[in-house]
Amino acid sequence: MDRRATRRSPLSPTSPSLDRLLGYLAERTSWYVPEELILVGTATVVGVGTGLGAVAFIELLDAVGQAAAWLQLQLGQAVGLLLAMVGAGLGVGYVIQRWAPEAKGHGVPEVMEAVAIRGGIIRPQVAFLKVLASSLTIGTGGSAGREGPIVQTGAALGSTMGQVLHLSGERIRTLVACGAAAGISATFNAPIAGAIFALEVILNNFTVRYFGMVVISSVAAGVVSRIFLSPNPAFAVPAYPVSHLGEFPIYVVLGVLASFMAVAFIKVLYTFETLFDGWQVPLPVRTATGMLLTGLVGLALPGREVLGSGLHLIGETIAENFDLSLGMMAALLALKLLATGFTLGSGNSGGVFAPSLFMGAVLGGMVGRVAHGLWPTVAVNPGAYAIVGMASVFAGAARAPITAVLIVFEMSNDYKLILPLMLATVIATFLAEALHRESIYTLKLRLKGIRLVGGRDIDVMQAVTVEEVMTRNVDTISVDATLTELSDILTATHHHGLPVVDPEGRLWGIVTITDLDRAIAQGLPRNTRVGEIATPLEKLVVAYPDETIGDALTRMGIRGFGRLPVVSREDRRQLLGLIRRSDIIRAYNIALTRRAELQHRAARARLHNLDGTEFVDMVLEEGDTAVGRSVLEMAPSMPQDAILISIRRHGRVLIPHGNTVFQPGDVVTAFVRSQDVDLLLRCFKEGPPPERCDPGARPAHAPEEAKDPTAA
Repeated sequence: MDRRATRRSPLSPTSPSLDRLLGYLAERTSWYVPEELILVGTATVVGVGTGLGAVAFIELLDAVGQAAAWLQLQLGQAVGLLLAMVGAGLGVGYVIQRWAPEAKGHGVPEVMEAVAIRGGIIRPQVAFLKVLASSLTIGTGGSAGREGPIVQTGAALGSTMGQVLHLSGERIRTLVACGAAAGISATFNAPIAGAIFALEVILNNFTVRYFGMVVISSVAAGVVSRIFLSPNPAFAVPAYPVSHLGEFPIYVVLGVLASFMAVAFIKVLYTFETLFDGWQVPLPVRTATGMLLTGLVGLALPGREVLGSGLHLIGETIAENFDLSLGMMAALLALKLLATGFTLGSGNSGGVFAPSLFMGAVLGGMVGRVAHGLWPTVAVNPGAYAIVGMASVFAGAARAPITAVLIVFEMSNDYKLILPLMLATVIATFLAEALHRESIYTLKLRLKGIRLVGGRDIDVMQAVTVEEVMTRNVDTISVDATLTELSDILTATHHHGLPVVDPEGRLWGIVTITDLDRAIAQGLPRNTRVGEIATPLEKLVVAYPDETIGDALTRMGIRGFGRLPVVSREDRRQLLGLIRRSDIIRAYNIALTRRAELQHRAARARLHNLDGTEFVDMVLEEGDTAVGRSVLEMAPSMPQDAILISIRRHGRVLIPHGNTVFQPGDVVTAFVRSQDVDLLLRCFKEGPPPERCDPGARPAHAPEEAKDPTAA
């Protein structure tokens, strides 16, 4: 039986709130517990829990690394490395596909999505499974950072605590940010940078209330990390001074180059992700292939420096003033970019923070080495440029300049480079944003139709593409047609504009009723060609099928256009359709429906299974029992304790009524007791005739049996 059904958390109308909990404590005891104390306590628990999770993660990483090293000793360096990486890729793909799709990739976008549109709801099992998948990926040599997994793990821990205590959506989102801050703090031993990362990237909102809780959680995680791991940062950065004022123009150049490097990193990563996602094979095959390609790239250098996070190599080379040849640095930069793209683009689990720091350090080292060769008395320390480059590339990729500056400051514990550091990171951030609107985190959300502004998804029209709503069967007119023919077609079709095509049927331009009125006012002969009054393609504003309606609507609004021809990106003369005002209205309705559905799902995800009931989604296909039958006809077969909530059909949400007939493709949402789920699926999908689905169930329209008045 095809059980294409999704179980979701059930309705629990009696879930207690934090206010009710505080009231209960006040009634049962003589103490009044301030709400702030509860929130501070939860933030502390999240910080401590995330710190312990980071310790466990690092221990697991070491264990996986030792197992991979043992395999290399037994089978040889190259064979053992590739076999370990392929095996890890298979395991990661299976874990992600079977239990936790959220663990795929670098994790931070999933946390941002949860905060922005899901009320901070993250499934509890994500914490453990993300640690497991990332340990396999990074421990065997995958090119990724450990900060992304810890951020997602901490966020899942904060979300879980908020759900257990039945906190409001705003408080759950705050605890999610607390977990993210604790993750950065525990990973890099940088509590200030962790707190700012949560506010700047995850919440994108700076307030005193957020700041206090996030800082508490970050400090708690930092304390745990220092107790169990080390009081030192992830890697030490020397305190290089600014030797000459002439260095500042060089740092400006470095900021510009860092912006290009950041944009290249974003594009390469998501290009690989698109290629792997388009490969129609099981996910474990894709992740294993990505790890295999990463291993082959790593073997290109004798020391395999591009594998793993690379943080130790960064610390060592910066401490030695980046004494590497330009050729070696160029190879490190290119191969690290490829290795990270293969690892994360294929779906393996890990962060992008460490790879961006690695590439930034190498880029800065190259600039510093070249500057030192040209002006040895000005650019004295190439290692200083590596430090600034490290922060600049991350700032350009993540659009988080404050976090970038602070994390380098906490690692070096010195203010000597603060001026060039601030200058280069700001330049890299501004220029990267001008070159590529989305950051390495928000691009993943944008591809899902989610556009974040101020930490919230506000543009519903970004969730619908032009291809979804454009008019495909378009009336056209020949470029050689006369004004009389144009007038007749406009009158017959009631259109206000028509695409103009050449004799081969390719788009030539567009003509509107305004053009016709203008020609008549000018006294042009009725046999005038349409091509003489139409707007040619060279002057047209067009739309593309893969862009969002929001982008197309912006271009229409600027010039007041009522329609846009939709053309192929490869050939502007290939007319694919037309976007009209009616299509815009339809797109808006679809976007609102999707937003309402998403909010409905998020609200229900915050509810808990206290009474053995749940929501089920059933996708109907041709041949299913319910297809072609009405709700009234199906009612006798349904379990007694089952309610049909909604039917999603062609982008619309329908409220089911007795005469509503089920169609193929319908997504039916039902509320049912957990023990009756299989019975409900059999009745709707492939079960026996409706009257025999539930032999013990009394038809909804049948009267109750008369009771025997003589019965005891």
